[in-house]
Amino acid sequence: MNDWTFRGEVFNVAPEDCVGFVYCIENTTNGRKYIGKKQFWSINRKKVKGKKRKVKVETESDWKTYHGSSGDVAADVEKLGAGKFKREILHLCKSKAECSYLELHEQVIRRALIDDSYYNSWIRVRVTKSHLKSLRDSDFLSQFPSRKL
Repeated sequence: MNDWTFRGEVFNVAPEDCVGFVYCIENTTNGRKYIGKKQFWSINRKKVKGKKRKVKVETESDWKTYHGSSGDVAADVEKLGAGKFKREILHLCKSKAECSYLELHEQVIRRALIDDSYYNSWIRVRVTKSHLKSLRDSDFLSQFPSRKL
């Protein structure tokens, strides 16, 4: 099994203060990459005997074995084997909105829809400014000077 890495180190324990991450998966045989996001936890509602309302049940997702939502990546993993793919976590995220925004950010700055060296074929995101307070308060944005167009 090929492990996830984060900042050059093997990463296999989900931080309690993070909901997910933005990642890059690279096919080491041809250099093609895929940018995506994944949540650490799955939240389901289950009926509990004796309770009128369903109860939230949080379980760890399949993130440790995950290789993206792209059908093309899945086909290559099936054909070549998971060991031919490098999996790198680019950003740990404290909210779903942060995951969505940073996934979009990485896809745009890497030109993932334009560059044929990426598997990405579409971008779909819906994020509101109010959901990004933790990102705006962090030092992440300081690495990108604001520009007026």
